[in-house]
Amino acid sequence: MTLPIRIAPSVLAADFSRLGEEVRDVVEAGADWVHLDIMDGHFVPNISFGPDVIKALRPHTKAIFDCHLMIAPVDPYLEAFAKAGCDSITVHAEAGPHLHRSLQTIRALGKKVGVTLNPATPLSVLENVLDDIDLILIMSVNPGFGGQKFIPAMLDKIAATKAMIGHRPIEIEVDGGITADTIGAAAKVGANVFVAGSAIFGMGDRTAYRTEIATLRRNAETART
Repeated sequence: MTLPIRIAPSVLAADFSRLGEEVRDVVEAGADWVHLDIMDGHFVPNISFGPDVIKALRPHTKAIFDCHLMIAPVDPYLEAFAKAGCDSITVHAEAGPHLHRSLQTIRALGKKVGVTLNPATPLSVLENVLDDIDLILIMSVNPGFGGQKFIPAMLDKIAATKAMIGHRPIEIEVDGGITADTIGAAAKVGANVFVAGSAIFGMGDRTAYRTEIATLRRNAETART
């Protein structure tokens, strides 16, 4: 199944002094989803923001809020992020011992269900939950910091993910080092959702955001034709 190309700017790279405006600008510039990187200073080295910030951002756009929880434990906080306005909630397979329970909780909250895999985590952890998820997020850097370079070995992992899901309508998202130069290779092997932080927000203004998002989309679509 071929799913649409989706560009999901990560607000982690935005100007936090005017975050609501940044979200509006990037959506008006053509972003499909808004990617929300939640870091706890425990599961990953940095601390970013929590449900209250998402709740404050929610009135600024109707775009999909794509929430990536880099926190452990994760289960006690799922309801708070759902109530804050997230549309899709993605948890790390490495964040707890009961992945299936976490996925059931997200589904019961009425949200799209995602699982993230760190670069060293094998795809085998997904074999028994494939029919319970809407999205697989492949980390193409080690999580915790923006601005890292794409790990080329993850291209084989993306291709294997595509083969594993077969005809299931599961989105394959890639996060880390996505630029105009790397997006094509990831799209060619099966990814359709692309998280880009500094590659978009580093451009400086709405006009530049529009140009960069259009370039990313064009390069991805060209690569898979």
